[in-house]
Amino acid sequence: ISFGPYVIQCLRNHVPDCHFDCHMMTSEPEKWVEAVAKAKATGDKGSQISYTFHYEATEPRGITQEVIDKIKANGMKVGLTISPDTPVEAILKYADQIDVALIMTVYPGKGGQSFIEHCMSKVRAIRAAYPNLDIEVDGGVKPQTIDMAAEAGANLIVSGSGVYKAKDMAENISIMQRSVEKLGNGKNDDE
Repeated sequence: ISFGPYVIQCLRNHVPDCHFDCHMMTSEPEKWVEAVAKAKATGDKGSQISYTFHYEATEPRGITQEVIDKIKANGMKVGLTISPDTPVEAILKYADQIDVALIMTVYPGKGGQSFIEHCMSKVRAIRAAYPNLDIEVDGGVKPQTIDMAAEAGANLIVSGSGVYKAKDMAENISIMQRSVEKLGNGKNDDE
């Protein structure tokens, strides 16, 4: 794990009021739940953490429900991720029990890939069925693709290359933030 419980604890000491979105891209996410919770991941002032794990890591072993329950028992929000080839029904099966639905728009584990546009049909399906659920998109998100994600219903995004490889990081962040606020969260230009 690149950013595990120790890093979370160190960051929490410096940013006690920040929401942490922990995307646990591990083959056995159940092994890290308690350690992340103990790392002061929930903060001292009511800050929250989303513990997001991959459906593909748990469902073949029949433990997705167990992991959801364990995350909740440790006082964290539940995020569930599906990869590009996984049908949206996989996440819809658990949607009543999660706080964040994360749709991967690249194949996990390899940075710098291109945005997979057909994954937006999954975002639209989840948004139609669960209008108040947080829907996050991760992979290939940058100023050129953000509107597609936000218009489909994503209200949270992850952008790696779209920020860190930008000529002007602040400008790219501003463009993507505004798109999500306007298209994904329904704010108007005055807000």
